[in-house]
Amino acid sequence: MNRSLKYFALATLTSLAFHVGAQVKPLSQQMADQVLALSKDSTNTNSNNFRPVKWSYDQGVILEGIDGVWKRTANNEYFKYMQACMDAYVTKDGDIKMYKIEDHNIDNVKNGRTLLTLYKVTGQAKYFKAATVLWNQLKEQPRTKEGGFWHKKIYPNQMWLDGLYMGEPFYAEYAALIKDEKAFDDIANQFIWMEKNSREAKTGLLYHGWDESKKEQWADKTTGKSPNFWARAMGWYGMALVDVLDNFPQNHPKRAALLAILNRFAVATKKVQDTKSGLWYDILDKPQGKGNYFESSASSMFVYTFAKAVRMGWLPTSYFAVADKGYKGIQKEFIEKVGTDKVNLKGTVAVSGLGGKPYRDGSYAYYMSEKVITNDAKGVGAFLCAANEMEIAALPKPGLGKTVMLDSYFNNEVKKDQSNNDLSWHYKWDARDNNGFTFLGEVFERSGFKNKTLYQAPTLENLKGSSVYIIVDPDSEKESTKPNFIQEKDIANIANWVNAGGVLVLMGNDGPNVELEHFNKLANKFGFHFNGETKGRVPVAGVFETAKVVVPAGNEIFKNAKDLFIKEYSSLKLSGNARPILKDKDGDNVIAVTKYGKGTVFVIGDPWLYNEYVDARKLPASYDNFKAANDLVNWLTKQVK
Repeated sequence: MNRSLKYFALATLTSLAFHVGAQVKPLSQQMADQVLALSKDSTNTNSNNFRPVKWSYDQGVILEGIDGVWKRTANNEYFKYMQACMDAYVTKDGDIKMYKIEDHNIDNVKNGRTLLTLYKVTGQAKYFKAATVLWNQLKEQPRTKEGGFWHKKIYPNQMWLDGLYMGEPFYAEYAALIKDEKAFDDIANQFIWMEKNSREAKTGLLYHGWDESKKEQWADKTTGKSPNFWARAMGWYGMALVDVLDNFPQNHPKRAALLAILNRFAVATKKVQDTKSGLWYDILDKPQGKGNYFESSASSMFVYTFAKAVRMGWLPTSYFAVADKGYKGIQKEFIEKVGTDKVNLKGTVAVSGLGGKPYRDGSYAYYMSEKVITNDAKGVGAFLCAANEMEIAALPKPGLGKTVMLDSYFNNEVKKDQSNNDLSWHYKWDARDNNGFTFLGEVFERSGFKNKTLYQAPTLENLKGSSVYIIVDPDSEKESTKPNFIQEKDIANIANWVNAGGVLVLMGNDGPNVELEHFNKLANKFGFHFNGETKGRVPVAGVFETAKVVVPAGNEIFKNAKDLFIKEYSSLKLSGNARPILKDKDGDNVIAVTKYGKGTVFVIGDPWLYNEYVDARKLPASYDNFKAANDLVNWLTKQVK
């Protein structure tokens, strides 16, 4: 069995174990729903509440997990929760209540990732302004002599593993957004310096903290290292690595160093996993220590790190077995059912630190003295991230080894972003706003596909290796100063590619919003013609019925979706072997398909599955566009030869 198949075989076993007990919802949703239930009608915090009374990184960990569940389920309640949590602190001018930049506390940067999510999704400037406040803190953050961020101003000369998670994923995401390429040298160096100064060569484990001055009571007078390997600290570090890599440039010379650190981290962490339970002890290298215990937040963090790193190809697939064993251990040891559709997470140490008042000396006895509680925000957030990854792994992967290519040559509108950089926008994989294709793209990815973008005219060479090619809403002269119209040579290249077995998806638009003269020449090649009128108008905001298209029973593509929202679309005229898949209430063709040689062509007169009508923030829950996206990807996968 090859390594990829071995990984997904393990994922399938996880799926089978996961559904034991006929759980109504996946564990990630049961945990997320418990978060929402315990937070209802409150902005205060207690042991079972996730809206803190001050700007706190704990909340950022929760919201990281909630964001992942929202993207996978398109349940708007999760997004509304994220937005409500941040709106409790962010003013209309982008200031952050109960935050002081002069504290230079790197913990306070963590929530910046949620601010960036809200900005990318909604476009509201206040979220970007608030994120910029945190970016400015990093620019001013005190540093060690070699350049490492102090954990806090009140902890001078100290780097903690925790701080890498609090600061670096946000640092990388913000830098990518504003296209600050120089920042990535600094981001990589933070990991490099932290490992250099806190790693023990013998075990490969990283000590919780490092004091450059060697003056702290907890610091070794020769090395400056703290005395113990605290599990959650290493968990923070692992999560930081895999989250930073999402935004770290592929061609950056220091990317290889980060991947090497991740692999060393994996080797060391795997060695201290308990062989029987699959869990990790609070102090990693002292399983027999008096009072030592399995800790849920760290175990969740390690599961998340391993599972994500394997999914992204950053660790060998053999490491998925580590995540799988750990996740099963978490379910057995820490998950407590609440009614029929919610769960609690037990076994999280409330806090562990170094120094401060009262003084924390980093001794083994100190770590064992901290309280272990249920539904601690840090543990719940980490578990949400871990459960989400494991549930993605457990999904069928019919698209494994296949590539879906999205055109960005015929559709290549450019505008200025918030930093006055040129931004290619409108129906892009990485755009989380209303016009983006992130939800559709992630449906493809969860099915095993690799998503790519084609910025050049299609040729047999650059389409080679692609299983699905999507062309959406080609530019007209009013949308681009120099539009790339579809030419005869492009039609010939695309037709030859389809004939050889490619699956082509053409998404048009209503007549006033798409260039149809040239697009129709391509569509006509396969027996389709965009009529160019505007159907499915919504004359009154909030009235959705006029754009409703009902899927009849037994539809060959849409097995689960019933009521679709398709707004302002062009109907289709068919010829040759083209045949209808879906008609509107007037009997006009909305969606059609055909076979062409060994390949397949799917056509709709609208971009349709962009975020605005898939992510559930706008449409009533009665519409099934998200289900339709999943149905379509499943069908497209089956057409691939």
